[in-house]
Amino acid sequence: MTGVAVLAAWLIGAGTSGAAGPATAAQTLAGAAAPQAAQSAQDLAGGCEDRTAAPSPNENGPKVRQIKQRGTLIVGVDQNSYHWGYRNPQTGRIEGFDIDLARAVAKEILGDPDRVTFKTVPTAKRIEAVRTGQVDLIARTMTITCDRWQDVAFSAPYFASGQRLVVPRAAKVTSLEQGLEGKRACVADQSSSQALLRQNPHGTADVKVVENQLDCLVLMQLGQVDATLTDTALAAAQAAQDPTVEQAGEQIAFAHMGIAMKKEDTDLVARVNQVLVDYRANGGWRASYDHWLAASMGADPADYLR
Repeated sequence: MTGVAVLAAWLIGAGTSGAAGPATAAQTLAGAAAPQAAQSAQDLAGGCEDRTAAPSPNENGPKVRQIKQRGTLIVGVDQNSYHWGYRNPQTGRIEGFDIDLARAVAKEILGDPDRVTFKTVPTAKRIEAVRTGQVDLIARTMTITCDRWQDVAFSAPYFASGQRLVVPRAAKVTSLEQGLEGKRACVADQSSSQALLRQNPHGTADVKVVENQLDCLVLMQLGQVDATLTDTALAAAQAAQDPTVEQAGEQIAFAHMGIAMKKEDTDLVARVNQVLVDYRANGGWRASYDHWLAASMGADPADYLR
């Protein structure tokens, strides 16, 4: 069993039998999804060596010490993803499921969930922000892929997701092919959705690439695109934000989200993985899910814990 499979088992109960030999990272990403979804995840990931560090409560690593000396955890987040990382117009605060997770890391390392500095980072700039040291980590609905693993380190998975279309309700779309063939599609730059449409355009007439997935929703509202391909989690958020659109067609490309960090910061990766173990065990993950996501993604989070 690879490290990702082991950590997934610790964190999300995704046990993998060792009888058939070690699982690849792509197989771990594919999980227990339907065969066609699993194949899509394998195609996207491409197969790679697992580099995830085992959980550790060690506070003496160089990166963790640096964060403690600075007194604040610098986290790259989104401010445009409803219920995940978005700026509350009433309070001005950035809130959501990923924000709760970032605060949990700050609490464990610094003893205070408010000792965190949020930096908003566009989808296409996530890896650059990590590699150049602008942030300590990225908590921003970031899918673990082998291509990205060449540039950054990932934590163990903290959420299982896939890819889903968002379309206007009036379009009456029932399948992925119907929603894309001959249509104008929208994806976020440097997203997994963009990578999937590069692999297989599904007959799209045109693909509009934008900075953030919420820009796709705006373009749909303006009638400038016909469909958005995005993470299932973000698709649910768009549908919750705008009742004139809905998720449509089958889910594809089952995968996992992870927290991204510098490859050199192995001590921070191990510390974050310990935080994820504790966050699940102490009920923090479930409480955050119930607060932010249950209304739009379902009361039972079992599908997102694979």
